[in-house]
Amino acid sequence: MQSEQLLPIREVARLTGVNPVTLRAWERRHGLLSPHRTAKGHRLYALDQVERVRDILHWLARGASVGQVRELLERKPSVAPQGDWEMRCQQLTDAITQLSSRALDQHFNQVMALYPAITLCEHLLVPLLAQLTERWRHQFNARLEQVFFFTWLRSKLGTRVYHDNQSLEGAPVLIVQEETASFCADAWLCAWLLSSSGQPVVVLDQPIGLGQLRPAIVQLRPTAVVLCVGAQFERATLLKALHESPIPILLGGLAASIHESELLALDLPALHLFSSAHEALRQFQRLRAA
Repeated sequence: MQSEQLLPIREVARLTGVNPVTLRAWERRHGLLSPHRTAKGHRLYALDQVERVRDILHWLARGASVGQVRELLERKPSVAPQGDWEMRCQQLTDAITQLSSRALDQHFNQVMALYPAITLCEHLLVPLLAQLTERWRHQFNARLEQVFFFTWLRSKLGTRVYHDNQSLEGAPVLIVQEETASFCADAWLCAWLLSSSGQPVVVLDQPIGLGQLRPAIVQLRPTAVVLCVGAQFERATLLKALHESPIPILLGGLAASIHESELLALDLPALHLFSSAHEALRQFQRLRAA
């Protein structure tokens, strides 16, 4: 095997979107990868190992847990087994019910070491938020749990985004929250997914008013905007912002779902709708690849 065909772990992370901590955990704890080692113990990955990482991601995207992947890689069935996401979701819900930030950290840190951000978003956090929303409709102390969990989630994701941004360069994606609620989960999930994939971000998690979007674009010079808009918004101001934008705008939130037909009928090349944070990431990646 020629040395130029062996890639360091940072390059594999860049190519696949799986961070080095997770790559090492897949090797040590689950025997999924077999990198070469230099004399100093540094990992080097052959191209077939990079493809194996992509195969692992394929099964994780279909809902399998990391503990099931080795057998799936060997058998290559057409249908993925159900993973342990329901159990992990219940663990987080129990921690929220108990108002235990330590338990939340313990469970979430464990899965963060084993799964890439997009897998956790799609199979754990988005279903968890949907379940909590339904639970809080019928819970007398819902506000207490909401404030506790959203405070923890903003801190957790904000910390990850901050550390990711320190090592990233280039034009950022501007993430703007125009929700009336005090916390917009979609905005922070988008920020986390983008920064985890190697894209710097700037997050404005308080409403700035849609009329201020153009000045923000001029000042920050982002490569794209992720705009999360709630059900209540100024229609004329939103349409003006969409028409005037010189860069792609990925629009999500209740406005995108309630007014989807109207927005699509505008046929604006800069406008791209998304219904979830992981869909927003994939939309952005398609735009960058085009």
